[in-house]
Amino acid sequence: MQPLSHKSHWLWLLLVGLLMAVVSLTWQAMAQTSSSNALVLSIEGAIGPATKDYFERGLNNAREQDSEVVIVEIDTPGGLVDTTRDMIREMLNSDLPVVMYVFPSGARAASAGTYLLYGSHVAAMAPSTHLGSATPVQMGGGGLTGGADEEGEGVEDGDEDGGSAMERKVLEDAVSFIRSLAERHDRNADWAEEAVRDAVNLTANEALERNVIDVVARDIDDLLAQIDGMTVVMEQGDYTLSTADLAIERYDPDWRTQLLSLITNPNIAYFLMIIGFYGLIFELASPGSLFPGTIGVICLLLALFAFQVLPINYAGLALIVVGLALMVGEALMPSFGVLGAGGIIAFVLGSVMLMDAEYLAISLPLIGGVALVSGGLMLWTLIRFTTLRRRPAHTGVEQLIGASAIALDDFDTTGHVRLHGERWSAVSDTPVKRGDELEVVRLEGLTLYVTPR
Repeated sequence: MQPLSHKSHWLWLLLVGLLMAVVSLTWQAMAQTSSSNALVLSIEGAIGPATKDYFERGLNNAREQDSEVVIVEIDTPGGLVDTTRDMIREMLNSDLPVVMYVFPSGARAASAGTYLLYGSHVAAMAPSTHLGSATPVQMGGGGLTGGADEEGEGVEDGDEDGGSAMERKVLEDAVSFIRSLAERHDRNADWAEEAVRDAVNLTANEALERNVIDVVARDIDDLLAQIDGMTVVMEQGDYTLSTADLAIERYDPDWRTQLLSLITNPNIAYFLMIIGFYGLIFELASPGSLFPGTIGVICLLLALFAFQVLPINYAGLALIVVGLALMVGEALMPSFGVLGAGGIIAFVLGSVMLMDAEYLAISLPLIGGVALVSGGLMLWTLIRFTTLRRRPAHTGVEQLIGASAIALDDFDTTGHVRLHGERWSAVSDTPVKRGDELEVVRLEGLTLYVTPR
């Protein structure tokens, strides 16, 4: 039997390599097929900057996993207009279909939630839920006047009951926005306008009958079964959903999102703004008190973030800079921990805001390490200053009390002594001989009162 030729040897290696490549590609294709899933997000409470951040991170996570569809369980009383528009813009330009699902039973999609439903590729509700009341309102709760007065008659342009020109602009802008969303997804635009102008509401079944939503589903499984094969309007064109037998994977809000949601709660944001303004006012009224100014700056930055005046990245960077400045101020101008504690709080809050930013990601261990080191240095500084305060004085009049002096001559009442290499006039209640060691009791002007040690 002859051994294999050199060419046959390479031929066998080539065949084995091709076979391994085919097996690898097949395995990867099977893995991708088996990993196809529906990513489920959960939005509960007021819509704010934290909600937008969580929603955008959820979409990015779905893209990385190559999810078939993103389902957002929503239960909200409303939220900020700018945040809602930003979230809808993300949906309209998304390459993944987004399903807004009012869930569970008893939930609502009021105000901003109605806009999100109209902006989603698939609008769904669970039984015993409702939507509507989409009239824009001011932060303080004042509503914008709709298209009819209390008697049901139309309000003429310029009538005082019709509100200010700015209010009418905001109202008409909201009407145009929600009608454009309805027309894009072929939903009931007339009812959408009523929801904005007259704050009307619909239950889930009524919304389905009036073509406001697409599906009424009991749960996620029922929802996926009903939308399978449905054609939705995407930015790139029509797209047919394939949701049968999809694995369900949840992407619930983490502790960071819950913390930011707490800060951006309208009631808390309002109090943060008030505390921030009053803190700065008290600091300016009594410069050097430090405590109100430190609290005021931190609260004001958090309020600006909550009201979306500052984006999350800018707010986080501003808090970090303020925190570092306060910690440096503590080292240069000791304030018994006021500046240092405020600096650590501002630094940690700012770092948490930047933890999951796309280009400014900061790890949690790094944040904790810097905060611990800063806290340790501040604690050491406080202990050091406390120890120094307990030591006797080394300069000034105080350091002369109790010091030792040497008598330069004999005297019964007044004479001269040497103290710290200097000649002083001294007074004693007892006779003193030259060379005696004396102790300084008190100092009056340039005269020492001494007594034998």
